[in-house]
Amino acid sequence: MVRPPDAVPVVPALCVFCASSERIDPRHRELAAEVGTAVAARGWTLVSGGGSVSSMGAVARAARAAGGWTVGVIPRALLDLEVADHDADELVVSADMRERKGEMDRRSDAFLTLPGGLGTLEELLEIWVSSTLGMHTKPVVVLDPWHDLAPLRAAVDTLVRSGFVRAASAARVTWTTSVEDALQAVEAGWAAHADAAVPAPEELLESEP
Repeated sequence: MVRPPDAVPVVPALCVFCASSERIDPRHRELAAEVGTAVAARGWTLVSGGGSVSSMGAVARAARAAGGWTVGVIPRALLDLEVADHDADELVVSADMRERKGEMDRRSDAFLTLPGGLGTLEELLEIWVSSTLGMHTKPVVVLDPWHDLAPLRAAVDTLVRSGFVRAASAARVTWTTSVEDALQAVEAGWAAHADAAVPAPEELLESEP
């Protein structure tokens, strides 16, 4: 049941990008649940893709079970497939995937990516690029205990060596292998950017990937 608007807490919000596939190893759902519990323990709001399946469902259920507030943002096409997290404290229905990502970005103060599929990679890369262009200073963290995303990291390192990506742009993402390290990285990012100024237009050009 959605709580009334005046009950919505004003606390930091962490957006978690993660898997919706039911074919993955159960350890990934367990990892997502651990994240959800830890987010709630810190008193943060959880923002997710609004699904009730796989890692996406696990992170939201665990957060609520630990007393956390959860916000799900789901496109209408997926809502119609009956995979929505109707237990979310707030379930936002978007017109499409692009609107969904914009709403998740707007509602979040940091972004944490767990192993996932093409949609998860798209979400990570878009928020990563917008960070390199100075469009936000929100922390971007990857939690990858079993190195499922290591090929992505290696590909970016190759692009840095080839001159396609600036080293500073690659460094906009913090890579971690434990839940505690990941959430500490989020907190460190908030502290580092607490007084960050909005870059001038000429600085944005220097930040291009």
